[in-house]
Amino acid sequence: MIQSKVEIVPFEPSLREHFYTLNAAWLKKHFVIEPIDEQVLRDPERSVLEPGGAIFFAKLGDAVIGTCALLREVPGVYELSKMGVDETFRGLGAGRQLLDAAIAEFHRRGGHTLFLESNSSLKPALRMYEQAGFVLQPTIRAGSHYARADVYMIYAPASGRAAR
Repeated sequence: MIQSKVEIVPFEPSLREHFYTLNAAWLKKHFVIEPIDEQVLRDPERSVLEPGGAIFFAKLGDAVIGTCALLREVPGVYELSKMGVDETFRGLGAGRQLLDAAIAEFHRRGGHTLFLESNSSLKPALRMYEQAGFVLQPTIRAGSHYARADVYMIYAPASGRAAR
């Protein structure tokens, strides 16, 4: 049997429901769906794409197994957000491929600041972010939209490698 490879594809309307269901699954498992999550997940075109962001999906054959978003906050400043991979497909590298696609898009758009907010209980995700060049900040992000956020990281690949 031939093993399918994970493929990263951009948002298209036919994939909208997967943006919600993949994120809702991990949010409900570990936290709750907050009002800001509901807004972004229910209307990704208005919340992510229209302001200048991007959404990516990981597919394995016909199955949509993961997603992540690059939210444009202001010109040049982006947030890596809404990353989730279906539990049954973890370990295939989909999360890292989604992360790499978002970072590549950040660079393609000429961004100067890329950040993320997370939670300290999500250890595998935090390790992946650190390996990709995100650096843990000493405090949470001022004005955070998320009650669950107790981790704030900024993409600084040169700093991340120097610190190892």
